[in-house]
Amino acid sequence: VGTCVSYPPTGSNRATTVFLDAGHGGPDPGGLGRTTSGRVVEEKAIALDVVLDAERMLHTLGFTVVVSRTTDTTVARLTAADVSGTLLTVAGVHADLEARARCANEAGAAVLVSVHFNSGSSSRDAGALTIYDGARSFATNNHRLAEVLQANVRSGLNAHGWAIPDAGVVSDTTVGNALSRAAAAYGHLVILGPSMAGYFTSPTTMPGSVIEPLFLTDPFEADIAASPAGQVSIAAGIATAVTQFLGDS
Repeated sequence: VGTCVSYPPTGSNRATTVFLDAGHGGPDPGGLGRTTSGRVVEEKAIALDVVLDAERMLHTLGFTVVVSRTTDTTVARLTAADVSGTLLTVAGVHADLEARARCANEAGAAVLVSVHFNSGSSSRDAGALTIYDGARSFATNNHRLAEVLQANVRSGLNAHGWAIPDAGVVSDTTVGNALSRAAAAYGHLVILGPSMAGYFTSPTTMPGSVIEPLFLTDPFEADIAASPAGQVSIAAGIATAVTQFLGDS
């Protein structure tokens, strides 16, 4: 599907596939923020950096790792209806999210982690947040994955002394911006949620979570997100959480 790339394990082979999704990309920058020095940071770029770091860690641990994208692009092959000017249309956003779900399914992944970064209405909004879907038949595993991701990523960041607040583990029914009436009626994140006739018919088939480790709109947290040390710390937390989750499954 689209831009998805598979990386084989090095050394030992656990015969298990992990799907990592870098949120946004191409005409969709995601959230924007500024560091304390005024540098603009884009969610799509930071998410990709973290995913590629986590991919390298996981394939050396013996996992096959499939990533949704490796460059600044969408995952779906866009049509004229998917783009308006320099931005994705509502249809384009939906098509791109569907492509990520199909990629995870076609990979036969045992677990899915989608990396995003948060934005708030105030520069005081801060903290790590992890999202799961409670409507799936494997909702218990979704919640457990979200909990281990939240704990490992946040503890890794705070080992540096950054004191990242705990924004919690929350249901995907409480987050997201509905871009259409259909999306509002759906009420879930496409990368995690169930099918809905006429809107989304290829839901992911494995436990998954969306992690938003930092707020880009908080300059202090944007500094961390933009730094190699911050990105590696988040990636290491993801790798540890995935290994822990799959070991307990």
